[in-house]
Amino acid sequence: MRVAVLGASGYAGLELLRILLRHPACEIAAVTSEQRAGQPVGEAFPALRGQLDLVFEAADPASLAGKVDLAFAALPHSASAPSVAALRRAGVAVADLSADFRLRDPGVYREWYGVHPAPELLAEAVYGLPELHREKLRGAGLVACPGCYPTGALLPLAPFLRQRLVEPTGIAIDSKSGVSGAGRKLEEGYLFAELDENVHAYKVAQHRHGPEIEQEAGALAGEPVRATFVPHLVPTIRGIATSVYARPRRRLSAGEAHEVLAEAYRDERFVRVLPPGETPRLASVRGSNFCDVAVVADERNGTLVLLSALDNLVKGASGQAVQCANLMRGLPEETGLLEAPCAP
Repeated sequence: MRVAVLGASGYAGLELLRILLRHPACEIAAVTSEQRAGQPVGEAFPALRGQLDLVFEAADPASLAGKVDLAFAALPHSASAPSVAALRRAGVAVADLSADFRLRDPGVYREWYGVHPAPELLAEAVYGLPELHREKLRGAGLVACPGCYPTGALLPLAPFLRQRLVEPTGIAIDSKSGVSGAGRKLEEGYLFAELDENVHAYKVAQHRHGPEIEQEAGALAGEPVRATFVPHLVPTIRGIATSVYARPRRRLSAGEAHEVLAEAYRDERFVRVLPPGETPRLASVRGSNFCDVAVVADERNGTLVLLSALDNLVKGASGQAVQCANLMRGLPEETGLLEAPCAP
């Protein structure tokens, strides 16, 4: 499978290169970067020296058409759609890591991102969370890879919504993310002196991943879902730890709640349901495509606490994109993704 990575010099793009270099069925045929066009990959990023003998080029979808079978688009929101549209017209399959094709309603997209650059492709795009949409992903031509926050919120919550075990309103989602989720930005808020030994909430109930979570949660529940989403920035590079608080429709014991989660993911390779009493840790998933999940039934207060931890650059972005690409091209889903987490 010949692949291109568009936006390969960003954090998600570099993570894609790291994964694809060990993927036994992939050949990286092209890498693009507007800022680093003409620069050898190993010169720009010494970690890849001797690993990839390619030069960054400016993005030109037309030139990629005869060169690659599938493209990973790791481009900014709104900027991705025109390139994706050109690639699809040329018959190239695309796994898009931006938000451009995640929201099905162009009106909702306009509210959060602006006028959609390629609304004609929205109906074609498959939401790329394999644990929820595996069959639709097989053979798909365009996949909209989920946001990192929605992945961390939806995976522990999905089994309870699907079985109508929790109320669709009053859901609260608290997520804490490492700074790499913001991408490579030269902004004051992301300076070491501002981040170190500091934690703060941002875009409270106004984050653009909120409507994405509600869209997918509503599809699972079969009715509209409303959730208050509060993201936090924490002084670490990788990882997202999420706590979801929901009201059960009926009393659920700790054992029943755990069994719901365990049964839902019993055969899933990349979702690990932790034993009762154990909670997810960022250090246990760092550098891997695993998402660890757990549930605590607060019977005294009538609340379910659903927990998850994932690496925002892997299961939250690039690893999930490769997982989707494997399904798109008929490969075993775990191909190239079974590297163990980095510990310590």
